Amino acid sequence: MKLDLNMTTDAVLTADTHLIQSFADLNALKQNGARTVIVGADGAMVRDSEGNELIDGIGGLWCVNAGHRRKEIIDAITQQLNELDFYSTFYNFTHPTAAALAEKIASLAPGHLNKVYFGNSGSVANDSAVRMLHHYNNRLGRPNKKKILSRIGAYHGSTHLAIAMTTPLYSVGWDGANDLVHHLRSPHYWREGDGMSEAEFLDALVEDLKTSIEDIGAENIAAFIAEPIMGAGGVIVAPEGYHARMAAVCAENDIKYISDEVVTAFGRLGHFFASQDVFGVTPDIITTAKGLTSGYQPMSATIVSDEIHEVISGPGGLFLHGMTYSGHPAAAAAGLANIALMERDKLPEQVRTTGKIFESALRGLDDLSIVGEVRGSHFMVGIEFVKDKATKEPFAPEDGIGLRVARAAQARGLIARPLGNILILSPTLILTERQIGEVADILRDSITEVISTL
Repeated sequence: MKLDLNMTTDAVLTADTHLIQSFADLNALKQNGARTVIVGADGAMVRDSEGNELIDGIGGLWCVNAGHRRKEIIDAITQQLNELDFYSTFYNFTHPTAAALAEKIASLAPGHLNKVYFGNSGSVANDSAVRMLHHYNNRLGRPNKKKILSRIGAYHGSTHLAIAMTTPLYSVGWDGANDLVHHLRSPHYWREGDGMSEAEFLDALVEDLKTSIEDIGAENIAAFIAEPIMGAGGVIVAPEGYHARMAAVCAENDIKYISDEVVTAFGRLGHFFASQDVFGVTPDIITTAKGLTSGYQPMSATIVSDEIHEVISGPGGLFLHGMTYSGHPAAAAAGLANIALMERDKLPEQVRTTGKIFESALRGLDDLSIVGEVRGSHFMVGIEFVKDKATKEPFAPEDGIGLRVARAAQARGLIARPLGNILILSPTLILTERQIGEVADILRDSITEVISTL
């Protein structure tokens, strides 16, 4: 069957009745007008099947960091497919592109994180991190050291294990490996501070960690996993110093620190990796995906310390973990080309300026009556809508405020991501100052429109 690139919108939607979308109200998608067909993309823009040009305010899904239709990445994938379309990295096999990308990632990651395992999604990267640590502890004769500390509000993926580490909100009615995970308090000061100063709230969060370790027993806990900035949980920025304090407590109790940089790595916060360069923490494991290839190919990386690798690679055992497409040649080629492009164009350095302009422009929306908090950093921003600014009273779920604002924005030429009462923006990192101004103007007009209907 040859793909017809000129299919009508109706033809696409008819075919799409066979596709199961992710994190969607599948019943609602049966209604007319519920789905948007994206058919083209270039730079910071995408085009729908009706010919509308839209600013890609969500960067595909936190991932098209270098922008759409970059010839350098497309050509690298094409050349690789012509040379070596596929070979696995199972057993004793490797190939030049996966080896070169692993070496490059190790050179960019914090000092002692020098070993890279490739997967095909952030969920797999986080599952791989936990499986490796479980095996690590088995090899050290600590078979009970398996529990994982996560946080309310976290998002670490949707596979059976990763969803257990994700905030319970995302798994209502679904099962996960919940017996392995203990959720700590959310670090969202604006919502959870309860009259405390930010410093007092930070102390309370650290105390919650210490109490949890005492209750569970450090001998039963393998790791603490945390996003530098929470993404799909609502773009939550923890109090300053949080990550360093939590990492110190973990180190004191021989608990490994996993930094989930699936979203924050590869330039979104102005650095290739945010853990050390932004938050001053050198984790034991970093997981990443999305911006690694700018979404041009599905790929993730679990980057582990030399110390962990030394244990799991010692004599007398096998590494019984593997994905057919781990280190896929085309994906590795995309990763290498993407990183080379970012280094050539100094994209992370550029984001340190334009990202702050974007953040500032969106923070300017907080004068609107339903905007309770604008939070985030650089090209990672969340806007939370409230009924009452003074009390922070949220809108009822059935009000669908985030979705209403997102629809109003799309009608004006901007794709934004609704999440209950929150609107998330995570655009491509190549936005110009003019485009940033357009995003802010569209959002202001869209929020104002929704206010007029309340």
